[in-house]
Amino acid sequence: MKKAPEAPAHRYPLRVYFEDTDAGGMAYHANYLRWAERARTESLRAIGLPHQMLMEGHDSILVVRRVEVEYWRPARLDDAIVVETRVVTVRGVTLLLDQRMLPGEGESEGPLAALRVELACIDRHSLGPRRIPEPWRSALDAKSAAGGAGSRG
Repeated sequence: MKKAPEAPAHRYPLRVYFEDTDAGGMAYHANYLRWAERARTESLRAIGLPHQMLMEGHDSILVVRRVEVEYWRPARLDDAIVVETRVVTVRGVTLLLDQRMLPGEGESEGPLAALRVELACIDRHSLGPRRIPEPWRSALDAKSAAGGAGSRG
């Protein structure tokens, strides 16, 4: 996976708890997906666009269409971690995010994992594709690595 795109990142701190680990004290691989989900939710909330508003105001939801994960080193019990979320591109129905799991403050080792996540906007009743509505489109496009030039359709 490439280096992080040049775009502003939302930072979501967390800690690895006992429930997150396997018998060896390392974070179970599927937990990285849960942490990424929480970070995505909080990044939307931070720009004033919570999921609930998308659902109630536009009858739309964002769902994971595709995810690619690359693990570099394990998170361990009690580690502080920061999940950085960056918008790479915004298209008609989809958006692409880059998410990085990094050591928390005071930690010196390199990144733990990287995720490329494609989300699709769908109608919450028919479950069919739906164009990303405003104000999500403009807000996400402004946060993208392309600085607004990445939006299509």
